[in-house]
Amino acid sequence: MRRYDLRHLKDNFYNRMGELIESNLKVGEVGIFLFEVGNFDSIQKSADFIRESGHDLMNSLKFNEVDWTIVVKKVSKEEIEKRKIEAQKALKLAEEKRIEAERIAKEKAEAKAKADAEKKAKAEAEAKAKEEAEKAEAEAKAKEESPIKKAPVKQAPIKKPVQRKRATTAKKKGK
Repeated sequence: MRRYDLRHLKDNFYNRMGELIESNLKVGEVGIFLFEVGNFDSIQKSADFIRESGHDLMNSLKFNEVDWTIVVKKVSKEEIEKRKIEAQKALKLAEEKRIEAERIAKEKAEAKAKADAEKKAKAEAEAKAKEEAEKAEAEAKAKEESPIKKAPVKQAPIKKPVQRKRATTAKKKGK
């Protein structure tokens, strides 16, 4: 374990910290870096810097009122490459999952829209059928309650034409 005081560099300690990790620490060795906190952005930047370099950030804590320490464990180059590959795979997998989730959400939205349209069409058809039934019922009721009742039409019996005897025009012989 080694301790490095970078307070004199103020907010410009990142490059020096990277150099010290690469040149002075052995693989698996832990380094403690002390730096001054001007504004709190340097705390997050230091954590991001260590993460991007591929080493392990083991701890980050306030040392006193103005100073901060981070504890870093150096990782081998092979391990760093392995982590980068795994990170790329994870990003690719996450992107595929995101695309799949968007596709599923789109299908669900389309199915819902279709179901809503069918439901609306069914409701309109039922309303129209109900309206027609009410109209027919009102017409039937109006016929029953009409003050002028028509008598049923009776048909007169059909008279057969009377057949007349024909007068013969032939003269009788003998007269």
